[in-house]
Amino acid sequence: MRRLLPLLSPSVLLLASCALQEDGQHPARETAIDLPSLWSEASSGQHGKISTGWLSEFQDRRMNSLVREAVRKNNNLQASAHRLRATRESTITARAARLPRISAAGTTSRSHAGLGPSPGISSGSYGLSFSASWEIDVWGRLRDLDYATRADYQAALADYRSAQLSLAINTAKAWINLTEAQQQVELAEQTLADFKKSLSLISRRHREALLRAVDVQFGRNNVASAERNMRSQVLRRDEAARALQLLLGRYPSGELEATSDLPILKRQVPAGLPSELLTRRPDLTAGHARIHASARRADAARKALLPSFPLTGSGSTRSEQLRLALDPAYLTWSIASSLTQTVYQGGAPSAQARAALDRNKSAIHDYTQSVLQAFREVESALQIDHSLREQERFLLVEVDQASKAQAAAERDLGLGIEGSSVLEILESQRRAVNARGTLIRLRNQRLQNRLDLHLALGGDYETVER
Repeated sequence: MRRLLPLLSPSVLLLASCALQEDGQHPARETAIDLPSLWSEASSGQHGKISTGWLSEFQDRRMNSLVREAVRKNNNLQASAHRLRATRESTITARAARLPRISAAGTTSRSHAGLGPSPGISSGSYGLSFSASWEIDVWGRLRDLDYATRADYQAALADYRSAQLSLAINTAKAWINLTEAQQQVELAEQTLADFKKSLSLISRRHREALLRAVDVQFGRNNVASAERNMRSQVLRRDEAARALQLLLGRYPSGELEATSDLPILKRQVPAGLPSELLTRRPDLTAGHARIHASARRADAARKALLPSFPLTGSGSTRSEQLRLALDPAYLTWSIASSLTQTVYQGGAPSAQARAALDRNKSAIHDYTQSVLQAFREVESALQIDHSLREQERFLLVEVDQASKAQAAAERDLGLGIEGSSVLEILESQRRAVNARGTLIRLRNQRLQNRLDLHLALGGDYETVER
């Protein structure tokens, strides 16, 4: 048997090496994606850089203030911050696994043996013990797990930055929605005033026997519709205010004061934005870190097939006298090392290694899909920005012509010009109101789309890295 012992360790190592190279596959820490140098929707020109200063593009001090308040007080973001701190603590745990583990214990006991009529015998005992264990990381398995945990923290940090950016964007969107709702309330009030003015004119002409009763009914119908629409718009504005207050961490009372002026975009998207801008996008940064973490865990799972080399040591003293228990001269100690190799476990270790490798491949595909999705979001936002800008140009003409038609119809009916009718007034008013409401919504849509572009880019156009 002793002659076989020198052959045992090399044999175990050989078996483990064969298991480690079972399929010859290795995890990947990086992935290459064939990407265009520029987005096709962006024309050639000066390449910009991206930073986190996108708020300045909208030139709205109130919006800036509210976004800062949300980032500071939003409860969901604060919860994410605490989860991030908890994740960071796990890196200490992973690093500690690579270090020796030392423990100490102290014991004391007192016993008494009774001897009937004779005095009993009392005795005491004191003891101290120490133990230490350390797995020698010959193959680097513990190091891989340590680095994987650090990569997990980097992914969690990127997720937190993504949540922070999303919160800032959503707060800006909520403020713009509230402003648009306030503008719609004011438009509804103006429309109601115009309809009442027209009804007064129609009623006067009816009393003069120049118009029929049905014309008066049409006028009253318009006034009732305007009254209903105004109350609907007020409700919509209050709901928009509550949504914003919830993001700000305030009680959602709906009493947030709104303004009537939407932010004005005084800057167009710079031409020739390079594709490298996406390298600092938080969700892509997180995906890249998860690839690295999965690769490290796959390496650790493969190395778990190899033997482990634990080193243990212990020491103890025991005496009926406390001073002797504390005396190093009475210390009993031992040190031992061993080589451990799993020979058979139903194929579980190999299955775990293959599963870890598949998780690494899954992370690569997830990351690739996220990159493609990011490019689609940027492409769409660029194209929508161009389209909405063109639509607004034509819509301004539509609003102008509808307003002029409304004024002309009201003037003609008031002067009794032949051929003028109530239907002309009603139709001109309907077109004018629809055009003005559509213009307000379109401007809101342009601002929302610009915010979507900054979210897709991960910031503004000026800073490449965080």
